[in-house]
Amino acid sequence: MARTDPDSCPGVLRLHEAADGPLARVRVPGGTLTPEQLQTLAAAAHDLADGAVELTSRGNIQLRRIRDTNALAERLAAAGLLPSRTHERVRNIIASPLSGRVGDHPDIRPLVAALDTGLLGSPRLAALPGRVLFTLDDGRGDVSPLRPDIGLHALGGDRSALLLAGRDSGIRVTGTDAAEVLLAAAHGFLELADRQWRLHEVEDGVARLTALLGLEPGPDRLEFTGPADPPIGWLPQHDDLVALGAGVRLGSLPARTAEFLAAVERPILLTPWRSLIVTDLEEGAAEQVVRVLAPMGLIFDATSPWLRITACAGQPGCAKSHTDIRADAAAAVESGRTDSPGTGSDTPIPAGEITTTGRQHWSGCERRCGRPTVAVTEVTATPEGYRVALPRD
Repeated sequence: MARTDPDSCPGVLRLHEAADGPLARVRVPGGTLTPEQLQTLAAAAHDLADGAVELTSRGNIQLRRIRDTNALAERLAAAGLLPSRTHERVRNIIASPLSGRVGDHPDIRPLVAALDTGLLGSPRLAALPGRVLFTLDDGRGDVSPLRPDIGLHALGGDRSALLLAGRDSGIRVTGTDAAEVLLAAAHGFLELADRQWRLHEVEDGVARLTALLGLEPGPDRLEFTGPADPPIGWLPQHDDLVALGAGVRLGSLPARTAEFLAAVERPILLTPWRSLIVTDLEEGAAEQVVRVLAPMGLIFDATSPWLRITACAGQPGCAKSHTDIRADAAAAVESGRTDSPGTGSDTPIPAGEITTTGRQHWSGCERRCGRPTVAVTEVTATPEGYRVALPRD
């Protein structure tokens, strides 16, 4: 499938003109932010945008209603969040957030740095579409189900499976070759693509890319059946410190809350589930973080209904949306109606009559932007009200 339009995925230097104003997307490879970087983002959200730091499903950051693009770029560059003006949109790297800290899995973090360095060091790879996704899974199976264009899934014993177009290609690589193979696959995608944005859109893309790599697939294939739940709450680390997983309501973090997080002075990990992890805490400090930030809206309870709901931008950010989706979804959660027996409805109904349960996605129109790839209850706005479609078996 060849697209007729160029890739319009936004960055910091090329913004998306949303209905409520210019939108910037900041790539955060591997989801890792220093406290200083988070403080920079919080200040930029307050001074130059709408006052919120939005978390995306790729572990990146969005800022809405940008008022001064040049000032934003200068601040982010000074904080190390814009290391290349040519490659800023192609650094889409999701890694297992808890790697190297929690669980008996290889530490994938050095590979994040090697892959990012390789992307930045290749002038040709600046031409990658901004939607191409790399994933690095340490073997726990949390990010491999996210359907990467190019990814690795650690198998143990210094071997990893190469994922192409969201599936195990059958190719196995060693740790010393991992970054080189990923970068070669990215170059191969550029050679094969004819205005396609994703590898699965290229006709016979996996077979043709495998041939270009000159690597022989084996007979074994891993299967990835479903998404991981976000790591929420108290997470003991290997080093006797603690990480805290925190949900963020509909992925929107107020700048003031982000400033409090930065003040903890510990590394922050962004996850592809629009949540975050505060790492490397002493137990007493972790308890204090929960006491301060839970009342500010961060979610440390893994059973919270907020963790089962996603939503598109809706009004006022999207001109195609029929309503303010996030306000309606939030009202449903706060009233307890998203924790009630779900009822489908082909006939549009008012927002206040919706009852749902389990995973769900609220959409402002039939495009259903941001819909998860798994089975969810779909709550879709129409000009007359909402239609509710229960998950298919």
